[in-house]
Amino acid sequence: MKRKAVYAGTFDPITLGHIDLIERSRQLFDELVIAVTDNPSKAPFIPIEERISLIKETTKKLPNVSVKPFEGLLVDFVKKENSKIIVRGLREVTDFHAEFRQAIMNRKLAPEIETVFVMTNPKYFYISSSTVKEIALLGADVSGFVPKEVEAALKRKIKRK
Repeated sequence: MKRKAVYAGTFDPITLGHIDLIERSRQLFDELVIAVTDNPSKAPFIPIEERISLIKETTKKLPNVSVKPFEGLLVDFVKKENSKIIVRGLREVTDFHAEFRQAIMNRKLAPEIETVFVMTNPKYFYISSSTVKEIALLGADVSGFVPKEVEAALKRKIKRK
């Protein structure tokens, strides 16, 4: 049986930390689905269609990775994908508290689904999508935080504003 995992997030925008986690996670599983969603408590900076396109572009050389949109409960999407594994990245202690609570809730909703935590590479632990957006909006260089395709997309988006 193939081990298929789902790594979900808003990826608004995808960062080098996300890419690192994707590259390392895909080595642990036969297949990795990157599930892209909107956070109902936040207005997206980059539309979901463009985020999916950017993620596909930055992961196109990774053979066992696919990118799909989803809405609703993550556990429902994971079941639909015939998976039993959710991958989550941990940067720091504050991530752990929120991710642990979410993993427990997912277990209550779907006991057959496991959450696997992957520690962020120390060189990326300070990077977050929120910080990248803020830095970009203030006109600073984000090339050290995001893939070049994402940097270009952010510049285009900010130029239009």
